[in-house]
Amino acid sequence: MCGIVGYVGTENNAKEVIIEGLKRLEYRGYDSAGIALCRDGKVETRKHVGEIANLEKIIGDPDYDSSVGIGHTRWATHGAPSDVNAHPHSNSDNTITVVHNGIIENFVELREWLIDEYGVKFKSDTDTEVIAHLIGIYYDGDLHQAVNRAVEQMRGAYAIGVIAAAEPDKIVAVRKDAPMVAGIGEGCNFIASDIPALLKYVRKIYLIENNETIVLTKDEIKIYDENQKVVKRDVFHVTWDADAAEMDGYEHFMMKEIHEQPKGLYETLTRRLNEDDTINLDGISMTKEDIENFNKVYIVACGTAYHAGLVGKAAIEKMARIPVEVDIASEFRYRDPFVDDKTLFIAISQSGETLDTLAALREAKRKGARILSVVNVVGSSVARESDDVFYTWAGPEIAVASTKAYTTQLMCMYLLALYMGHTKGVIDKDYYARFIEELKQIPDKLEDLLKKEKEIEAVAKKYCRKEQVFFIGRGVDSGVSYEGSLKLKEISYINSFAIAAGELKHGTIALIEEDTLVFALATQDFLFEKMLSNIQEIKARGANVVGVAKEGNREIEKQSTEVIYIPDCMDEVTPLLSVVPLQLFAYFVAKFRGCNIDKPKNLAKSVTVE
Repeated sequence: MCGIVGYVGTENNAKEVIIEGLKRLEYRGYDSAGIALCRDGKVETRKHVGEIANLEKIIGDPDYDSSVGIGHTRWATHGAPSDVNAHPHSNSDNTITVVHNGIIENFVELREWLIDEYGVKFKSDTDTEVIAHLIGIYYDGDLHQAVNRAVEQMRGAYAIGVIAAAEPDKIVAVRKDAPMVAGIGEGCNFIASDIPALLKYVRKIYLIENNETIVLTKDEIKIYDENQKVVKRDVFHVTWDADAAEMDGYEHFMMKEIHEQPKGLYETLTRRLNEDDTINLDGISMTKEDIENFNKVYIVACGTAYHAGLVGKAAIEKMARIPVEVDIASEFRYRDPFVDDKTLFIAISQSGETLDTLAALREAKRKGARILSVVNVVGSSVARESDDVFYTWAGPEIAVASTKAYTTQLMCMYLLALYMGHTKGVIDKDYYARFIEELKQIPDKLEDLLKKEKEIEAVAKKYCRKEQVFFIGRGVDSGVSYEGSLKLKEISYINSFAIAAGELKHGTIALIEEDTLVFALATQDFLFEKMLSNIQEIKARGANVVGVAKEGNREIEKQSTEVIYIPDCMDEVTPLLSVVPLQLFAYFVAKFRGCNIDKPKNLAKSVTVE
């Protein structure tokens, strides 16, 4: 959450570089934005509440530029979104200026100390301003050392970028449990919270590790470990295209990414299949003995990735016959989970920087578990700290509401479950071959399903003014229901609620009344009749029911107000298809309601705070 960009170079184009980078990081936060440049022996800061476009209006002066600067796009944690609380923040005499992603957990203690001991007068409500004053107190002409002394007193998870008026050729940055990369240019160097911010300018990147400090000038990047010893770091070469992060004619990134799902699923599958259809887990060595040694699997994630884990649990338990527990990452490490060297810990994260997931991973690793991560971002923190990494091939996902990351995560979970079950000898060759064939057909079936976009748009238009929506399903449909509900509430702000259909009568049915909208997923053949009974129960109370079923199961039409059909397939793989109408419904409802689809209020793409 929050995005940082920094530039130091030979040309006076820091403003252009920083604004361009912030636009590519706006998915990380868009409550406010700001920029600070070293100019004529001082630091000049401009900032504005709202989106980056608001900032651009106040920095149009062509003379406002420099060869050194830092910028920030904010997701508010401390203090409401406002011009005053927007980053960058400076000390009292504006000699030290800071941008910050994360949280300083002891900022109240530090703030009171600065007031009592030094008479500091604070302008904002942020924890970030504390950092600027703290560095300013320790500054005696060496910014690197002043930052180090300040960091020694700070507790929390953060990344910071710092400039000083007296050292206008330098940026000092620190990473502690929040993402940071450094870009290597010619006559210039960069820092950023994420790679997309720099792709217009550089392809050579240093991936900064936890507790490292970076000192940038136009000519070099020095990386120091927590003991302040210089670190040698291999260059990471970015191979994906910057155009992948462009809208390519779509009105919103979310719609573009929904339509990119067939390609993402095809890439995620075919890159792992050998010519004989055996599965290659990206070089992960997991023998029959390894699999048989696991007595438990934990799948730990947050939000959409957690919902992918629910489907992954069903697949692994069915195919590998190992008990699986799916846990919310923010709860996992606070309940002293039973983890040992016979545990397989699977972390799922789109960004690979989700702080709660990373903390849970570290806890499981400390207890001896084998760590396998499913992530979309090469070189991310989760990937680097895992024993094994299984990458999705979704490509850059910019919209805050995840779509293609979810379906490619599902594909990875299916491949992992198949591999484990086949290697262990739980599933036979016929079932394995049939399942692989089903997965191969999914991209084409999804292309066909996307042709029903207008049909789903009409359903969304009919129900877009509802303020309460329920999602129900059984088996893997219940997991997809949670994801459909999340998508709707994320971008349309409708109070949506998902529940396993069999639980309705245990309390929740009390909320079903005349004209209540209920999405009923009924894609599991062996549970189809039971779902029809649940639909009858809610129809009897006057609800409007949108059924989601496989083509051919037309009995559902008798009980539903509307029906959306997905292509016929094995029960096990229906989540790869059934989620798509829910994604489209959420998109069109949000559009009809006039919501900011790609950047919904109060949300950010990469959650790097607890």
